[in-house]
Amino acid sequence: MTVEERATTVVEDVVATLDAELYDVELAGGVLRVTLDHEGGVGLDELAVANRAISRALDEADPIPGRYTLEVTSPGLERTLRLPRHWQRAIGERIKVKTTVEIEGSRRVQGVLEGVDGDVATIRTEDGATRAFRLEDVERARTVFEWGGQPKPSAGRTR
Repeated sequence: MTVEERATTVVEDVVATLDAELYDVELAGGVLRVTLDHEGGVGLDELAVANRAISRALDEADPIPGRYTLEVTSPGLERTLRLPRHWQRAIGERIKVKTTVEIEGSRRVQGVLEGVDGDVATIRTEDGATRAFRLEDVERARTVFEWGGQPKPSAGRTR
C-alpha cells in the first residue's frame, strides 16, 4: 500500500463522521491535499472543522513518513478530473483536457464530456466533432466553469 493510499484510508474514516464527501486525496511535493465536497458546496467553517479532525487522525495514525503540509480544501468551481469517479460525475459538463499523446492532431481538447466507457472518455467539441481518448493518456483535465454574467449596460442612456 502506498503512502497516499494509507493516508486516504485514515482520511476516509474521518470524513465518514463529517457531513462531507471525500472528493480526492493527493500527496505531491510534501503537501497532502485533501479535497472535500458537499451538496451546495463546502464552507470555511466546515473546512476548518475537517482540517482539525483530519490533522488529529493523521497525527495518531502517522501514515506519512517525515514532514508534510496538510491542506484541506474544496474542489472549487473548476474541478480537477483525476480519478474515474471524477470523470463519471463530470458527464454533461464542459471540460478541458491536455493529453500526453496527440488526439487527431492535437494534445488539447475542449468540449462537453459525453460519456466514459471503461477507460475511454468521449468529448463533443464546439464544432460538433466527437473525440475519444483513453483516460491513461490524460496529462491534465478539469471542468470549465462558464461565467453567465449579466449583460453589459448599454452605451447610451435614455432619459
